[in-house]
Amino acid sequence: MSRFGFTRRGFLATGTAFSALAGIGLPMRHAVAQEAGASTRPLLRVRQDGDIKILDPGYMTGGLEIEVQKQCLPFLAQYVTRDGVLDWEPTYYVTRLELRDPTHIDFELTEGLNWSGGYGPLRASDVKFSYERMKDSEWGGYFEVLDHVEVTGERTGTIVLKNAFAPFFLVTLCHGPGAILCEKAMADVGGRFTTEFPAICGPYRIENIPGQMVKFLPNPDWTGPKPAFDEVQSYIISQVKATELAYEAGELDITQIASDAVARYQTSVPENSALTKAGELNFMWLGMNTEHPILQDIRVRRAIQHAVDCDAIIAAAYSNVASRSYGVVCPGLIGHRSETKFYTFDVAAAQALLDEAGVSGLQLSLRVLNQQQPMLAAQIIQANLAMIGITLEIIPMDSGSFWEMGMESAGDTWKDLQLWIMRFGSVPDPYEATQWFVSSQVGEWNWERWTNPEYDTLVEKGIAETDPAIRNDIYLRLQDLMEETGAYVWLCHEPRYYIHKTDVAVRISPSGQQDYRLFQPA
Repeated sequence: MSRFGFTRRGFLATGTAFSALAGIGLPMRHAVAQEAGASTRPLLRVRQDGDIKILDPGYMTGGLEIEVQKQCLPFLAQYVTRDGVLDWEPTYYVTRLELRDPTHIDFELTEGLNWSGGYGPLRASDVKFSYERMKDSEWGGYFEVLDHVEVTGERTGTIVLKNAFAPFFLVTLCHGPGAILCEKAMADVGGRFTTEFPAICGPYRIENIPGQMVKFLPNPDWTGPKPAFDEVQSYIISQVKATELAYEAGELDITQIASDAVARYQTSVPENSALTKAGELNFMWLGMNTEHPILQDIRVRRAIQHAVDCDAIIAAAYSNVASRSYGVVCPGLIGHRSETKFYTFDVAAAQALLDEAGVSGLQLSLRVLNQQQPMLAAQIIQANLAMIGITLEIIPMDSGSFWEMGMESAGDTWKDLQLWIMRFGSVPDPYEATQWFVSSQVGEWNWERWTNPEYDTLVEKGIAETDPAIRNDIYLRLQDLMEETGAYVWLCHEPRYYIHKTDVAVRISPSGQQDYRLFQPA
């Protein structure tokens, strides 16, 4: 596992939890919230896919719980998009948040922000309590690099890291684990909580109605910027398709939609509606086991790379709404590739490589999740490979067996793996997507089973490097090295789309969390 303690299970949960930031193009100090006294609108109606379970940042599931935390708890940093690249900026909870050097982050909290329940002002000691507490929590991997938080005044302090960790702002401070709790209130509830915050310091308080909705109501103790909507009602609707019907019936103001609905809405969007793409923090590829006897010859793997028509897959399985992929780093992030270096769809080149390798009548198997889009992709790959004389058996699998088939700890299936279609979610920094392919991950998540010392070294350098230009070059090189193995056909980055009323300017982070306190009238 990575040095920073993410488990793949935790990562997959994170992938659904992280929201891509759909920038609305307004200067942040004006966009974050309306000033006190500005006019507001009475109600915003949104959707959530289930009940909240645990709001405690150290023990949450993620996703929806983080969306709720953003409305009720302080954070030091938040996502912003600059020139198409995801970045961070200070929230209105701080007047200063600066990286003094690679291991010291100075902060000063905004004066006059108070906790509910009579717990007094937001203090630097709350930051120290919250972050140091996280180190021993179920989300401790996000804080493994944290040494301690030094309190220098009632509202000032320094976050001290053990070593340089460039993604700390985006991956930790902007995300749910970066939520700040009230130290005194936490002591009063015994150190943990589930669905009721011990104290809040944000524009909204919540009224949770299990099985029906969560209401976000004005926090009477809030002295910060006033949000644009007096109340937000978040209705529980588990199925994405059902939410589309609810939206078209005028019962919601915003909802996520499925990929196949995007093309339909792009052709005929409902009246007074607009589409917003939150982000594309997923990457999908065709993987090949470089150790399998049939696939050990790189010419065979390169032939498969040339034979797969990625554009046809995007058209058929994703209605042309997914972006073509050229690596594991997703669009909008440092190190994202916009072209492949080694292969293109070229049937003649594929056939020539097989001939050069002296291979004919090849039979292979492709394992894939038994879901609509991966199955469609598999069928197109099957037809593509048939054009160069490869017979492909598609093996549909349920989720449980699929996600452990390359793990040596789960049995011997990894020995029989030949081809598979994989989909990973990611976080808004390239280090996360690249760390799964280091040498130590062979037998864990590096199912392609190749090793490269240069790759391992560059992953460590990318984590510690703080210069964006140098980091960009590092992650481009890492993906070149992956592609040189011949073990990958990058397929697509699946987007997360929302439909909403045109009179609402939305703020949605890259993997889909809606930040209602930052929504604005359009």
